[in-house]
Amino acid sequence: MAIDFDEALDAAEPELSSGMNITPLIDVLLVLLVMFIITIPIQLHSVNMEMPAGPPPPLSAEPLVVRIEVTAQNRFLWNDEPLTDRANLEQRLQAAGQLALQPEIHIRSHPLAKYDTVAAVLSASQRLGLQKIGVVGLETYAR
Repeated sequence: MAIDFDEALDAAEPELSSGMNITPLIDVLLVLLVMFIITIPIQLHSVNMEMPAGPPPPLSAEPLVVRIEVTAQNRFLWNDEPLTDRANLEQRLQAAGQLALQPEIHIRSHPLAKYDTVAAVLSASQRLGLQKIGVVGLETYAR
């Protein structure tokens, strides 16, 4: 079965081709081939890591935790011990800041405590050189 080009030129209207158009298929395959060629070298790269050998190092000692609470009456509690005034709090913070292994300062405030009292504790802790300061108990304010 051969194609007769002379008949096709003589016809008034060209015949419709009933074959499938494979040009889009070839385009998609070429795009996929290019993508694979580009991504294969990236997947072959490896990262060399030196993993520690031997037993894990011993756990360090538990950190010393100081709990500072601000009550509803804007008074301070140092590990559940009431403090007389803000100067007493700052003396204890200064002593804690001078320790070789500084304690963690956990500040908890009552919902009715004034913001400036809690902010004063935070700023005094930072000013006196304490590095590990955190506000705990914020889950009571979550909505």
